[in-house]
Amino acid sequence: MKFRFLLWMLGRLMAKASRDNAEFQKQLAGKDLVFQLHTLDGKIARHFIVRDQRVVSKRGAASAPAFAIGFKDGAYGFATMSAKNKQLAFMQGIQNKDIQIQGNPALVIWFQGLTKHLVPKKKATEKKAA
Repeated sequence: MKFRFLLWMLGRLMAKASRDNAEFQKQLAGKDLVFQLHTLDGKIARHFIVRDQRVVSKRGAASAPAFAIGFKDGAYGFATMSAKNKQLAFMQGIQNKDIQIQGNPALVIWFQGLTKHLVPKKKATEKKAA
């Protein structure tokens, strides 16, 4: 359930960023594709449509995604996508075959770069004069 919610939230965040975030929109420039995140058993799947510098997500599997990232199960997908060091978690998952990538691996790297624009920027804390 957490993984399903995480994928839904990811879709909402990307849709908002595609409307409001100039850096995110720049990453979408020239892209017209569908990609998918799912569990390997097929029980959980969500696909994301990138077109005209906008992102829309829909539940279920896509018919022919440009790339797909499959996680061994929902709990593992949630743990990986919410890990502190996501890059390390993805690399370990791929090595252990707990994560499978279908399609164009260069687009997976593009997607991982895209997600860094979804993290809210931390405000610089002002130091108080002592």
